[in-house]
Amino acid sequence: MRRLNTNSSAQTFAEGVNLGKTLKPNTVLALFGDLGAGKTTLVKGIVSGATGLSPDSVTSPTFTYLQIYPGRVPVYHFELYRLCSASDFLSLGFLEYFKAGGICCIEWAERIAEILPPNALRITLKHLGEDHREFEIR
Repeated sequence: MRRLNTNSSAQTFAEGVNLGKTLKPNTVLALFGDLGAGKTTLVKGIVSGATGLSPDSVTSPTFTYLQIYPGRVPVYHFELYRLCSASDFLSLGFLEYFKAGGICCIEWAERIAEILPPNALRITLKHLGEDHREFEIR
């Protein structure tokens, strides 16, 4: 387990960029944390680092569950806040994305914890103050 602290959204974004540059195809990132913990900011950085896209083009797919960003390695950005269960995720056919050659970034991964691959990179984000965040990476 590794811990990382950031003190601004810019720093959280930069950590995401660095991480995005290192991720390989078929990586599953399971993001856990409360509302406002910094999950989307981190994903914006990951998408920018992995694809070279501007962070302005990255939006939270709240009403569609999935946003796909093309690039060197495509990023499949899931936002599962409104999802009721892992069986809903399965019935929508999303499991195939775990092996689709891209990077899966899953916000609210606790909704599907029981079907996450054993090798998923699990990142728990904690909001410790106005701009202070702690990341626990397993």
